[in-house]
Amino acid sequence: MALTLVVDVGGNNIKIKHSAGTEKRKTPSGPKLTPDLLVAQVKALAADWTYERITIGCPGPVKGQRLVLDPVNLGKGWVGYDFAAAFGMPVRLVNDAAMQALGSYEGGKMLFLGLGTGLGAALVVDATVFPLEVAHLPYRDKFTFEDCVGARGLLRMGAKRWEKAVHDTVARLKAALVADYVVLGGGNTKRLKALPADCRRGENDNAFIGGVRIWEGGRVVE
Repeated sequence: MALTLVVDVGGNNIKIKHSAGTEKRKTPSGPKLTPDLLVAQVKALAADWTYERITIGCPGPVKGQRLVLDPVNLGKGWVGYDFAAAFGMPVRLVNDAAMQALGSYEGGKMLFLGLGTGLGAALVVDATVFPLEVAHLPYRDKFTFEDCVGARGLLRMGAKRWEKAVHDTVARLKAALVADYVVLGGGNTKRLKALPADCRRGENDNAFIGGVRIWEGGRVVE
């Protein structure tokens, strides 16, 4: 089996893991992170690892193995960037929420919501992932879903009101997409005192599972 390096790009950190090992490594990301800088940092982090292919999970919509919008919480220059050429090997670029969703999937029709810096979302049916861009849809007054259940919402509203917004958002999106169940991932999921109905907590490491599955029969619809 080919050795895969999985890269999970978040608003705060870049995390990597090798398919043949258990060690995870990370380095800060943030609003100044460009794709060139990402490539340099990943190469440095994995300098002593051997790998033959790479999966990159990145926030934002992906089409034809290219980002079509610059990620909101990162730097500029991501649109159309050729990661395969930059790394000199096969690369699968996928939406970060889609990658974690594929790793979290256990059958049926699953809605994945990632509560992190922003709000990632994906629907999975028969191991096929449909990335969703619901984060910036209007939700309340002048605020989007991401404004209320992402990190900015937690800071603005406080834990109690933020958790209420999370429960409401899960109920609305589950009903709209007719999902069987919901998986909540992302670093802020641990802040919830109670989970919404028909919902389970996802592990952040599922992103690395999804990054390998994408080469082994899992499919992400672009």
